Amino acid sequence: MFDDVTAESMEVTAASFPAMPTGKQHAQTIMLQGTASDVGKSLLTAALCRILKQDGQAVAPFKSQNMSLNSYVTPDGKEIGRAQGMQADACGIAATTDMNPILLKPKKDMVSQVVVHGKPFGDLGAREYREQYLPHAELIVKEALFRLREKYEVVVIEGAGSPAEVNLKDRDIVNMRLAAWADAPVILIADIDRGGVFASIVGTMEILEPDERDRVQGIIINKFRGDVSLLTPGVEWLEKKVNKPVLGVVPYLDNLSLEDEDSASLDRRKGVLEGHSEAILDIAVIRLPRISNFTDFDPLLEEQGVGVRFIRTVKEWGNPDVVILPGSKNTVEDLLFLRASGMEQKIQSHMKDGGRLTGICAGYQMMGRSLLDPHNVESNVPELDGLGFFPMKTVFTKDKRTEQITGMVAQGFCENGMTVEGYEIHMGRTSFLEPVAHPFHIRLNRLPDQLESYHSDGAISEDGLLWGTYIHGIFHNDRFRHQWLNEVRRGKGMPISESEISYYGLREQSFDRLADHFRQYVNMERLYQIIDRTKQADQEKGEDEK
Repeated sequence: MFDDVTAESMEVTAASFPAMPTGKQHAQTIMLQGTASDVGKSLLTAALCRILKQDGQAVAPFKSQNMSLNSYVTPDGKEIGRAQGMQADACGIAATTDMNPILLKPKKDMVSQVVVHGKPFGDLGAREYREQYLPHAELIVKEALFRLREKYEVVVIEGAGSPAEVNLKDRDIVNMRLAAWADAPVILIADIDRGGVFASIVGTMEILEPDERDRVQGIIINKFRGDVSLLTPGVEWLEKKVNKPVLGVVPYLDNLSLEDEDSASLDRRKGVLEGHSEAILDIAVIRLPRISNFTDFDPLLEEQGVGVRFIRTVKEWGNPDVVILPGSKNTVEDLLFLRASGMEQKIQSHMKDGGRLTGICAGYQMMGRSLLDPHNVESNVPELDGLGFFPMKTVFTKDKRTEQITGMVAQGFCENGMTVEGYEIHMGRTSFLEPVAHPFHIRLNRLPDQLESYHSDGAISEDGLLWGTYIHGIFHNDRFRHQWLNEVRRGKGMPISESEISYYGLREQSFDRLADHFRQYVNMERLYQIIDRTKQADQEKGEDEK
């Protein structure tokens, strides 16, 4: 289970990670915890981060441990949870691994790749992680939080899951023990959309220890739909029952161009084509069991006349214009899924009929002739035939590549020389058995912008219908996305689109709209009093020390 992970390698020392600063500034803290997972903590954290930024505060996000296959590459080539990268963008600052020092990336049932300060530490089972690694993780978390509190004026902390998980509390590093380390007041978030909101809040408060209940300074009821006046009697009852103020009832906010953290959110993405005219492009993304970085396709969701469907079965196939094989945390196992589910046969038929296929990262690896895993990096299958579209093989190595990249379109489609940006996250190394055309020419951002720094990326067929790349975020490049979609439209005999959407412009607008929404429905005066309480306590502590 541990592979090369040993007891000695799990020893954590201060030298293992960035040095702790020695300044005297001590940031205020506030923590958002939830009654359950997926109650909206990540977005509300982003909202508060943007509000504090708008109000002139130097603010940073923090989540001690995140479990997600949607990750983000920092400017220095490290990997953190996508949500913390998004929250850093809301703060207007560059993301660092201190904002999410521990990332868990599930590989298969009960086993995750543990990423510590942006680099793979090892694959651990749930019990091994809890019993043998969590005691070491505490120091990592405390040091990362300390550094952020030295650098910023406010740190907004996001919890994970629920603080009422009694079986996990003794080694908790994500909720109430973390709040105590940070001396952070806690705002409890509950999701009314899933039902049972009052029971979830009261139940959570009942399970908390007395000192933990004292740390909760307010409640926010999230994802409300309907007439809030009908909820008022329940809110009044709740405040008396738990002796805590409800700081706000936040209505559900649709159409935000902001990333989701968990693939469970794909269940809410309909992406269906009913009600659209025949002029719509139908893009089907294969929803692999271990799909990762599905936010690659968020910009396509914003395009007019484009329908994006995430499909899991051959019954959902339909008649797509483009099929996309996305990223995956386990390329081998997900390729086996394609075979067992009948999806591989559908893909092959689609291409024989002149369809279009695109592969991103793992999806690109699947397009080759073979996948080799001699060290059991991804699975216990040492060799597996690929889909066979390109004359290439991929060997999985123990060294993970995480890089931000810049490059240009080299050939095959769109405008040659067009600039593109993105990032890479992969364990595989791909080589070619025969010459192929490469669609991109890229360099790592950490290397100088010189000709010798560039290398070829991806593969593309002569007709441009089939292509793959290691570049995550390729569709976030507005000009590239616009020209590629128009190329697909031309192939269908459809009129091209003249309008080009600025996805990052929409994203910035979404941050501001989210912040405005939060301000409208949450008692900001009371919330600022709660935040400032930590500042006042620090000042009083400083006076006592004098």
